[in-house]
Order: sequence, then C-alpha cells, then structure tokens
Amino acid sequence: MFLLKTLAHKQARFRFVLSSLILISLAFFTQTLSAKEKVKQLTWAHVYEISEPLHTWSVWAAQEIERKTNGRYAIDVFPVSIMGKEAELNQSLSLGTVDIIYTGTSFAAQNYPPMALSELPYIFRDYQHWQHFNESDLFAELIEGYKKASHGNRVVGNNYYGQRHLTSNKPILTPADMTNLKLRVPNASIYKMFPLAVGANPSPIAFSEVYLALQQGVVDAQENPLPTIKAKKFYEVQKYISLTGHLQGSVLTVASDRLWSSLSPEDKQIFSQTLKQAAANVSTETRQSEKDLIAWFKKQGSEILTVDRNAFRKQVLPSHQGIKETLGAAYYDRLQNIK
Repeated sequence: MFLLKTLAHKQARFRFVLSSLILISLAFFTQTLSAKEKVKQLTWAHVYEISEPLHTWSVWAAQEIERKTNGRYAIDVFPVSIMGKEAELNQSLSLGTVDIIYTGTSFAAQNYPPMALSELPYIFRDYQHWQHFNESDLFAELIEGYKKASHGNRVVGNNYYGQRHLTSNKPILTPADMTNLKLRVPNASIYKMFPLAVGANPSPIAFSEVYLALQQGVVDAQENPLPTIKAKKFYEVQKYISLTGHLQGSVLTVASDRLWSSLSPEDKQIFSQTLKQAAANVSTETRQSEKDLIAWFKKQGSEILTVDRNAFRKQVLPSHQGIKETLGAAYYDRLQNIK
C-alpha cells in the first residue's frame, strides 16, 4: 500500500510539473506571437540603384526607425524599380499598398502643380539657392498644398539629387549643338521644357530602360546628375558629358496618409526627424560626390565638356513664362527672390 501511495504521489507530481511546463510554454508562445503581431511591417520603394546615396540612407533610416521604436516598425526597402516604375509607385502610395516612396517633384506636381516649380530649368542659381529654398516658408507652403491635394500623403524629406548634365556621343557645347537631338527625359511634361527650348526632341523613356535605349541608339543623349550617370553606367555607352547644369534636381521622400494617420504623436516625431536627417545626409553626400566625380569620369575615358551656361540659360528662361501662371506667379517670384 505504501508503494502504491508513493507511486501515485510521484505520478501526481509529474503531472503537476508537466502541466506547469505546458502552461509556461503556452505563455511564452503567446507572448512571442503577441510581440510578432505588434511589429508593423512597412514598405519603402524607389527606382534608384543600391549604390546611390538615396538607397544607402533609406536603409539607414529604416534601421534607425526600427531601433528608435524598439522594433515596433520594420521597414523593407525595395530599390531599382522592384515595386514598379515611378508613376506606378506614386499610384501605389495613393492606394496604400506602399508606405513610403522616393519621387521627383515633377511627379508630385501631377497632384499639385506648384510642386513643379523647383524642376524648371535654370530656376536655381546654384546649390546654395536650392538649400535656402528647402529651408524656406515657401517650401513648407508647397508641401502643405501637396498634402491636401494628394489626400494626406506627406512630404517628409527633400533630397538633393544633383545638377543635371547631358551625356551624348557627340560634343555639345552650345544650344545650337542640340538641334534635333533625340534626348531622353523622364515621363513628366516639365522635363520637356529644356530640350524644347534649345531645339532638341524630348523622348520620354522609363528610367530602368535608359541604358539599353542609349546602347541601341533609340535616343542620342540623356540628362541626369553625375552620381546617377555613374550609378547607371551611362558613361559606358556615351562618350561626352556636357556640364550644362540645367536643373538642380530634387527627390522627395513621401509617406502615405494611411501610414502617417496610424502613427502616434511620438512615432510621428521619430519618423519625421529620422527621414529629414536621412534626406540631409543624402544631400551632403550627393553634393560632395558631384565635386569628386569629374576626375573619376576622366579616368574612365569620358570627355568632360565645360559649356557656357549663360548661353543656355538665356535661351531657356523665356520658356518659363508659358507655365509661370499655371504654377503660381507669386510662388515663382518668391522662389527667385530667395537669397
């Protein structure tokens, strides 16, 4: 009898320990599952190469946001048009299927036309003029207008994309050299202004298809900042780089209304500060890269041509009049007067 009681006691104790372990395991599983459920997965999509500052600093920002929110947000960054071309990314942002994108101001202008002001050829005197515009009340007003027009999508960073220059397989030194030149431009009407003003033929082609179009002679030339010319390897299929500096490019960091409206005030501050810092880092790195790349291209065998920018600017500025009223004459004059 004693042995039976002892055995029964041991069995009961074993069942108790087993039950406790099961309960502990279930609690741990439930907590782990709950923690996983609290992590919100976000998508950041863009069309740029992984070697470009825009991508490297987007990855940094994603990691910083995850760190600062203690892992509550995890952002996957999709570069090089994996999630679609730029027009498609803007549509996906509005649909809420993408949370954050990079987009040119000309694409943002399709929702709010005054955003295109900064894309006008030769609208900025130099990089400092662009910086002062970026920090101005005018820019703050423009992004507020964009937010209302795009149903709440929010500009959370303005990234300097660099001065746009021409690449071609013939030397271009004067506006006359561009007559009838087939020039690839982004698929936004404002980018046609520069080629049309100097007698060239603008040819909109998707960014991901430009290298092949140049290689096959579909177009004669393209225009982009020096870091992009390097990243996309356009110098491999174009001999000359003409330093026209016809546009101080900007790329906006835009968050969807669906994302922004879901954030707490504290998280909004984390996202805002981090994304603005990333944009500032992109701008600084891009500007330095512009200065360093002239020598680099020469080593690759490219011929760098210094042009008379004043001659180009003089021929292009009259074209602003046709669009000035559409974009807002008061905004235009305020931008020009920023010191």
